[in-house]
Amino acid sequence: MEEQTQLTKKERKELNRQEKIGTKEAEMKSRHAKKVITRVGWGTFGVAVVAGLIWLVASAPKTPEGDILSRNGFHWHPEVTIYVKGEKQEIPANIGIGAVHQPIHTHDDSNQGIVHMEFQGLVRKENATLGQFLKSWGKDINSFGTNVKMTVNGEENTELETYVMQDKDKIELRYE
Repeated sequence: MEEQTQLTKKERKELNRQEKIGTKEAEMKSRHAKKVITRVGWGTFGVAVVAGLIWLVASAPKTPEGDILSRNGFHWHPEVTIYVKGEKQEIPANIGIGAVHQPIHTHDDSNQGIVHMEFQGLVRKENATLGQFLKSWGKDINSFGTNVKMTVNGEENTELETYVMQDKDKIELRYE
């Protein structure tokens, strides 16, 4: 049988003190490990986000140069006039203006047929078509009839809704 040795009060006190110091050191090491793991985790997350954004930009389809109308935006004013069986149609004010301001819109000068094209940044040809204006208006090329002839600056044009409007164009649509 083993002999049990009794610790003196002073030895027990010292043993308790040593246990407390050991517990505190273990807690400090645990907190430090958690901080390191948290920092590494957030760092990894940040790197993943940046890498994802780089991948997204790099993998985005490139716009062919021929499809770009402007890289810096513009503010143009073509004029559109519509006749149905010889009668001039009124183009309403504030087409494309509302909760979301469309880049192709009209103001109170629409009775003169003025269409405002106010674009920022990169503008593709497809964004500046007669069809886009009609879409902002809630119409399409056949909204006034199916037999239509179009002139642009006095010359016949068959592009209709795919026509890319230019500054100061005079576009006339005649429906018979």
